[in-house]
Amino acid sequence: MENIVSCRICKNKNIKTFFELGKQPLANSLPKSLDKKENFYPLSLSWCPDCSLVQLNQTIDPEVLFSEYVWITATSETAQEHSQAFFKELSSRSSKKGYVLEIGSNDGTFLKPFIRNGYDVLGIDPAKNIAEIAEKNGIPTRAMFFGSKTASDLVKEKGKANIIFARNVLPHVANTRDFVQGLEMCLSKDGVLAIEVHYAKKILEELHYDSIYHEHLCYFTLKSLERLLNNFNLYIFDTTESPISGGSIVVYAKYGRTKEEPIVQQYRDQERENQINEFKNWENFAQKAIVHRQELLEALKEAKLQGSVAGYGASARSSTLLNFAKIDANLISNIADQSSLKQGRFTAGTHIPIISPEEMINRNPDAIVILAWNFADEISNILRNKFNYKGRIIIPLPNTPKII
Repeated sequence: MENIVSCRICKNKNIKTFFELGKQPLANSLPKSLDKKENFYPLSLSWCPDCSLVQLNQTIDPEVLFSEYVWITATSETAQEHSQAFFKELSSRSSKKGYVLEIGSNDGTFLKPFIRNGYDVLGIDPAKNIAEIAEKNGIPTRAMFFGSKTASDLVKEKGKANIIFARNVLPHVANTRDFVQGLEMCLSKDGVLAIEVHYAKKILEELHYDSIYHEHLCYFTLKSLERLLNNFNLYIFDTTESPISGGSIVVYAKYGRTKEEPIVQQYRDQERENQINEFKNWENFAQKAIVHRQELLEALKEAKLQGSVAGYGASARSSTLLNFAKIDANLISNIADQSSLKQGRFTAGTHIPIISPEEMINRNPDAIVILAWNFADEISNILRNKFNYKGRIIIPLPNTPKII
């Protein structure tokens, strides 16, 4: 682990720490047994007074974080549905039907619509186990990290891409500027770049503090994202919204200044009017998270008094929530997850057993807390309609915990 001494975008050395979440394990380091000692690392956020970037103070070696991964995009129906809409939005903004490059392509779910429509595609992902899954599913994928060196090799081999997209990837990147330089190198001069990020405005306004974990190094507003892209002569010309992560934005960029859609200025105006980039509001965010922690603990303790409590969704974000609130198997007896890669393991730090949804239902929990709350509608539908679950459902976020 390294602690940063300057902003990840603009290199300002006067970044200001505003939120300490204590020492936490790596969110996706789900132990297969409880015999081995886990590593815990500090987790804290800073704000940059120059570019307004909210960012993690700590950087974990990417090889440790991403060489093997347990999240598979196809696990989520929401993500699969979004892949169709994403294809339509992105392809409609590109005038050419050429080579498509996705960075952080996971199992290739978002490249499939492009393949079905006749595009030449390539996925890049550092997780060897996930890249193998993509290849088996017919999605050309390279298991490697992306940056300027990788970009140079790709351009020599395949030329420049007419469409590049990186979904929920940029916030994970340790060498932020080198990554964006790589995107710039791979993009054809009239090509379109799409970047999807969990929107910091949503994080701030809806208290998504569980999205803070060691994989997520940056929390972008439009202002901070524009600052980064503009440094490499990439300019945003349009934006759309995404349901992923509980609220994301997709920005579309090209080389040089071009005609903007009015919505881009609307986003800038909203951020300014709501003071999204102001330090005082992020300080307030940290205080609200501490209050929320107590509210969640009280809700779970009350549920435990009335019977057994299970969880659904051993997501990375749930790791922050569980460890920050010190919720373990004494409060939540087990957590169901649809991913077979997670079943049979334990949650990082809090050691709650992860099992299949079918096994969890067979144990007849009196209440289920949806820890992957950003997929709450999808999971609630599974519980009510597939499993005919009649008990209480607790949704911890956004904002105040809710009991259904």
